[in-house]
Amino acid sequence: MRFLLSCAASALLAATSFGVARAEESVEGQFLSNIKQVTGGMIRAGEGYFSPDGTEIVYQAVSQEYPFYQIYTQPLDAFEKGAAPRLVSTGRGRTTCAYFSPDNKKILFASSHLDPNMSQTEEAERKQVEEDKRLNRRRRYEWPFDPFTEIFEVPLAGGDLKQITKSPGYDAEGAYSKDGKLIAFCSTRDGDPDLYVMNADGTNVKQITNADGYDGGPFISPDQKWVVFRSDRKSKEHLQIHVVGIDGSNDTAVTDDPNSVFWAPYWHPTAPYMIWTGADHSNPNARPNYDLWLMKYEVVDGQFKPGKRWRVTDHASGDVLPVFSPDGKKLMWTTGRTPDHASQLWIADFKLPE
Repeated sequence: MRFLLSCAASALLAATSFGVARAEESVEGQFLSNIKQVTGGMIRAGEGYFSPDGTEIVYQAVSQEYPFYQIYTQPLDAFEKGAAPRLVSTGRGRTTCAYFSPDNKKILFASSHLDPNMSQTEEAERKQVEEDKRLNRRRRYEWPFDPFTEIFEVPLAGGDLKQITKSPGYDAEGAYSKDGKLIAFCSTRDGDPDLYVMNADGTNVKQITNADGYDGGPFISPDQKWVVFRSDRKSKEHLQIHVVGIDGSNDTAVTDDPNSVFWAPYWHPTAPYMIWTGADHSNPNARPNYDLWLMKYEVVDGQFKPGKRWRVTDHASGDVLPVFSPDGKKLMWTTGRTPDHASQLWIADFKLPE
């Protein structure tokens, strides 16, 4: 099992004051307003995404009854109204990386529920959880590349699962293109985690990265010409942001900082900006505190050009996995800002810096 800041990384969140500005100096008011919690009732929840009309969210959460993340959907105001979320996944296996189809008819997610040894896998995790409780131990976050993980889709209105990938190894971290015709995803089918693009029905699979190390968490740009992702190809587990052309050309490092880790990038839907999670890792004796960072970019003569950056959050609790609403006016992210520091989804009105 390899440590990785993957799409399920809400378990990393903890209250810490490392590198955090004092409240009176907070940068958040420049970008965020009307900040509020949107999930609750689970041990932890995170990595949420908006429906195309912005009225619902889909996310992964660990319930009181089951040790692995499962996929849930709910109206955006469900937490305020005390309404329960709806289970989308099968209720078994490790699940992650859910995403609405652009026509709002399907939900994409990855699941390991076809593991032939699922009962043993579940029992081992339950025993580990009990042991952690007994010892009052907080495990270092780990995300395994479970070889039984495949990508599925399920009708939003309910119905049978459809398996999209059927390849040996880990297939996960999928997201649709804006027109719904393509899915970008991560797979270990060639031996290590690389990026692929396929038709939405799983046909015509094409590999678009082939570097040593992990390339994952891909999202296709609004103009459908680029894929943004995270990579540790330069230094193991030291994630940085990259973009690559949808055809695999022009792979470009957006960040290259030996003292920081950057991951979970996401495109702004209407303006040339992207947002990601980042933290200073220069002090080995301090626990890094993850915050959200915004960057403007431009494409010049077919080349991707990173631009000015802004820090968006500076809270004492970690802030990770940011996503914009379809109109770009709201930001949702995973954070431990709750009183018990449990990871949950929060949302705010968002304002661009210029």
